[in-house]
Amino acid sequence: MTPDAPWLIAGLGNPGPWFRLTRHNAGFLAVDRLAERHGARFRRSGLAGLTAEIGIDGHRVLLAKPLWWSINLSGRPVAALLRRHGVPVERLVVVQDDLDFPFGSARLKRGGGPGGHNGVRSVGEVLGTRDFVRLRFGIGRPPKGRSVGDFVLKKFSEEELAVMPGELDRCADALETLVRRGLNRAQDTLNARTDA
Repeated sequence: MTPDAPWLIAGLGNPGPWFRLTRHNAGFLAVDRLAERHGARFRRSGLAGLTAEIGIDGHRVLLAKPLWWSINLSGRPVAALLRRHGVPVERLVVVQDDLDFPFGSARLKRGGGPGGHNGVRSVGEVLGTRDFVRLRFGIGRPPKGRSVGDFVLKKFSEEELAVMPGELDRCADALETLVRRGLNRAQDTLNARTDA
């Protein structure tokens, strides 16, 4: 990997305005926040989805919202963007919602299983590797008696939306630190703030 290789930060979500504030679209919301910070706008990038380009301390960073019918088929557009922009898999970051963490909690890690997230599974299967970084944004578990499928496709509650800007800022901070200073430093920063 060359030192000046670009980064790709891909937020996972479902296409269409109805899904915009649903829990399964936390990945889209996080990359939206990062784009806003840097004054970047998303534009259509062929069949691969929407992309925006930013710079972080001299590093070229491509932000993406893959659009391929469903979040569960995110692998093909992510792979297409990696090829098109010459991004090594070591500099791919996938931002996802995660049922295993309470709302507002977030974790960064490299590799590991998809944990039941079909979009992450699709990326790993298409790329033939899980050696990419994931930012996992906690959305909590559904209330008793409510299905997971129904829960992730419902909008965040009013209480959650009220604090969402701060939670997304924490994620954006972590992603910027990852690019600037590496995974270990970004993990320390994010995990310390999450546990506080």
